Amino acid sequence: MTHLATFQWIARHYLRLSIGRASLHAAARSPSTELKATNSNFNPSGTHSLPFKFETGTALFAKKNPRPFPPPFISPPSKSFSDPLSTYDQSRDKRGSIDGEVLRGITNGDDAVYVGRYFIAANDGVGAWSSRPGGHSGLVKLKLTVSKKLLIFYSLWARLILHFWALEMESDLAEPDPIKYLQNAYEKTILATSKPNHCKGTTTVTGAQLYYKFSCRNPGGSATPLLYVTNLGDSQVIVLRPKNSKLIFKTTQQWHWFDCPRQLGTNSPDTPHENASLDIVEIEEDDVVLAVSDGVIDNLWDHEIVENVVNSIKNWESQNYVQSKTRDNDRASGLMKYVAEELMKAAKAIATDPYAESPFMEHAINEGLAMEGGR
Repeated sequence: MTHLATFQWIARHYLRLSIGRASLHAAARSPSTELKATNSNFNPSGTHSLPFKFETGTALFAKKNPRPFPPPFISPPSKSFSDPLSTYDQSRDKRGSIDGEVLRGITNGDDAVYVGRYFIAANDGVGAWSSRPGGHSGLVKLKLTVSKKLLIFYSLWARLILHFWALEMESDLAEPDPIKYLQNAYEKTILATSKPNHCKGTTTVTGAQLYYKFSCRNPGGSATPLLYVTNLGDSQVIVLRPKNSKLIFKTTQQWHWFDCPRQLGTNSPDTPHENASLDIVEIEEDDVVLAVSDGVIDNLWDHEIVENVVNSIKNWESQNYVQSKTRDNDRASGLMKYVAEELMKAAKAIATDPYAESPFMEHAINEGLAMEGGR
């Protein structure tokens, strides 16, 4: 699954795609200059906003549905007129929540994606757990005690880690420490899925947090946007520069062996502190940031991703999608959604073609496996 996001100085967000095993990609355009931040007039803290933000759009596709809920977590059909119409009155509300907070992110198949003002992420839940007893990479309903309080919420391993990770990010706008945030989220997810829930699952994680810096040579000048990129597994964060039609950064995939990525969760030896990577990338206005799962990068080569995103932006700007009366924020969000949908369509076309050439097929052949088609 994949996410896409393009970010612009306070004007652009990213989009997400969810394809195949990973449910989510995130892409964001570089933040547009909503305000000219300087070292003398901007002092971020937990109560202040940053000088830049993402504007985002999302597009999702899952090749299979997650494991269905068992009763009483869903209401089975009534078998007779004497049965109640609903066996669980809260089942009508499909939104998950924990400790009074709606779960962050969006679920797509076994995956989860998140887009926010300063943070985008795509977690690729391992769908094989759905066929195991107690396995729930898909949605599940959990009852757990946290701080002596009984909580009931829908979630999945990918979604839970995403939720707790986003909360950690949101609570601290000082200089980011994404791996520490991810480690905290990982530990909270272990607590939430342990006794009495016994919910098993694993997920890869990748995310990009927006921040800034001031020049040492000109401390009173304008701020420069930075991207703090975290990755564990085979998903990727990719940064594109459409004005030059170039890919300027991408994370390195992490594997135990072919088709077995590093992952967080049940029986996995991997942890954020020990295995997650962190890169700090200087970005520019109108750069495009993608947080993508293998649903995109297993089906599209790098040059195809760059070409698709650049062409989508050109098509949007040259046609009648953007009206002069439309607000800037609406135009930016609409553009990001359009770019995300076009990239998702391209990846989906390969993923569902059993005879297509794909990066996954090429990788498999290099490993001595006879495979063809998308993934």
